[in-house]
Amino acid sequence: MKYDIHLSMDDDFQFKMAIADKTNDDEQYFEGKAYAEVLAKAHSYLLKKIKSELKRRIE
Repeated sequence: MKYDIHLSMDDDFQFKMAIADKTNDDEQYFEGKAYAEVLAKAHSYLLKKIKSELKRRIE
């Protein structure tokens, strides 16, 4: 596995997600009022990251 993902909710019902890349220790954080909102942000981030990595491998 390349990523560790941690999901939590604070006392104000705000969802927080942390994604940690195990290969380079890069971390990214997302927050939102709804679970789906946080997942959408994380999904968009990971798609951009994967596309850029694939582009670098092709070049």
